[in-house]
Amino acid sequence: MSVLIFLIPITIALGLLGLVAFLWSLKNKQYDDLQGAANRILFDEEE
Repeated sequence: MSVLIFLIPITIALGLLGLVAFLWSLKNKQYDDLQGAANRILFDEEE
């Protein structure tokens, strides 16, 4: 049971870190152009 004293705070910290990373990506507009990314994969532009 003493292991839970260490595991619970580590789990909460990792969850908060993931939430902060997700909110940072929303703030920096990483999800704005979903269609453009899909089109770049499918269509190869030759120069």
